Amino acid sequence: MAEKLLLGIDIGTASSKGVLVGTDGRIIARASRPHETSHPHPGWVEHDAEAVWWADFLELARELVPAAEGREIAGLGVSGIGPVLLPTDGDGKPLRPAILYGVDTRATEEIAELTEEFGADEIQRRGGSALSSQAVGPKIRWLAKHEPEIYQRTEMLLMCSSYLVHRLTGRYVLDHHSASQCDPLYDLRARDWSADWARRVAPGLPLPELAWPTEVVGRVTAQAAAETGLPEGLPVTAGTVDAWAEATSVGVREPGDVMLMYGTTMFFVQVLTDLQPHEALWGTCGAFPDTYTLAAGMATSGAVTQWLRGLVDGDFAQLVEEASKVPAGSRGLLLLPYFAGERTPIFDPDARGILAGLTTSHGRAELYRAALEGIGFGVRHNLAAMGEAGGTARRLVAVGGGTQGGLWTQIVSDITGQEQQIPAETVGAAYGDALLAGVGTGTAVDPDGWNPVTRTVRPNPEHTERYDAYFGHYRDLYDSTVRIAHFLAGEQRAADERD
Repeated sequence: MAEKLLLGIDIGTASSKGVLVGTDGRIIARASRPHETSHPHPGWVEHDAEAVWWADFLELARELVPAAEGREIAGLGVSGIGPVLLPTDGDGKPLRPAILYGVDTRATEEIAELTEEFGADEIQRRGGSALSSQAVGPKIRWLAKHEPEIYQRTEMLLMCSSYLVHRLTGRYVLDHHSASQCDPLYDLRARDWSADWARRVAPGLPLPELAWPTEVVGRVTAQAAAETGLPEGLPVTAGTVDAWAEATSVGVREPGDVMLMYGTTMFFVQVLTDLQPHEALWGTCGAFPDTYTLAAGMATSGAVTQWLRGLVDGDFAQLVEEASKVPAGSRGLLLLPYFAGERTPIFDPDARGILAGLTTSHGRAELYRAALEGIGFGVRHNLAAMGEAGGTARRLVAVGGGTQGGLWTQIVSDITGQEQQIPAETVGAAYGDALLAGVGTGTAVDPDGWNPVTRTVRPNPEHTERYDAYFGHYRDLYDSTVRIAHFLAGEQRAADERD
């Protein structure tokens, strides 16, 4: 029997990735494309859906399809950043750039307005999450209020994955997980749209049909095949938000499994069989039926190390080597990694980065280690919130570019006191997309054995003891400086407006 292949393509914040794999998970080919985000105003973060999402998809598909060398591609899975808001006309043509997930903080007033309108407790009971910059509903209301001409022309509300699915198949469909991040439009227990609230938040707009990420929702049309090089009639699954595809890629599917995604931001996904909403976290549907997830996300992680690398004019390998020689605690430095505000567990868009303890004896090695440690304390803070919500972390699985090099993951294990498993493939969400397509088409061989663990990071007890003393001060540092941070955030906005 001729070998069959599966294709997965993911559109991320800073790059897009694709992978062609065998039905047993063996990688045949991989490809990636960098891209930029747009920041047209303070607090706004956007992508041009055609120039970024579709253009990257075309390039990746055209590069990967020839690598099949005549073998049948049995299924295609897609994912992307989310939750995002892309208003389009009835043909799926974008009417404005997509408004990105929680890093875009423009809808602060609408969050407060909707929370008062529906009630914080009822929003959390029905949707699993308090309204925050991560929620789509407030951004829909922002669109209707601030760009009414765009809203009046809107006929579809798409996310990254559903935009790709529509371009490929013509279907207007969204997966349940992504829908569950459209607070307050989705009823988590009913696994359906909250029709009464949707009429008030998104009046006159038809909501997409719902499906699970593994469901085949359409096939590649003749037009899409001509544009992409994909075979006409190729089955396409509904896809999902990138972090949940990435969690699937590393086997985070059982209750108590937690994914730590080391990237531009730090993201966490924990699988549950029952949901206990927590005001400091996001409660959502899982990627598979009958599962829920608790999710958390830091607004910056790799973005901080990238910023610092640019300031000190060094490459990452050098910085990691130098920082590894600095003792735990960075010789008395403590950093709050709130360089773009913070999402969970404090939900404060006006939080700001703070570096405490500086002296003239500190150099770039201490600064870089302090940045990694600050992110590690943020990880511990989020895991503690998950524990308070009843989500016991039985297994931590680390993924993403930050797992390379070893120092960052070691620091996080030392700070949290918990082991982290690192699988053979940390290629990311695209690999999970291929797996979801394999499950949906029934072609994946042994899905549970696709990506075995090859390395375990274990905490150093001596470092953990030292970090325990630092962690209390990390928590106090935000409380002690929040008033100053908010003042400075206001000053920054005023300066940006003057410029």
